[in-house]
Amino acid sequence: MKTDSEIINRGFETIFSSLGMVDAERFIMLIKRDKFDYTEWQKKLWSNESVESLSDKAQTAWGNEQ
Repeated sequence: MKTDSEIINRGFETIFSSLGMVDAERFIMLIKRDKFDYTEWQKKLWSNESVESLSDKAQTAWGNEQ
């Protein structure tokens, strides 16, 4: 199991490599500024997906990382 520090570091690395410096900083600012509700965000993010399609996507993504 990864430590909290390892997860935080990996998250920052991922965000910055994905978005670039400026947009990553903006993303972090937006989350901190707004009362970010992860559960509500997830509901909206996956509202048009079935459990089966999400499972398929997760399995595909997992296979690509191996």
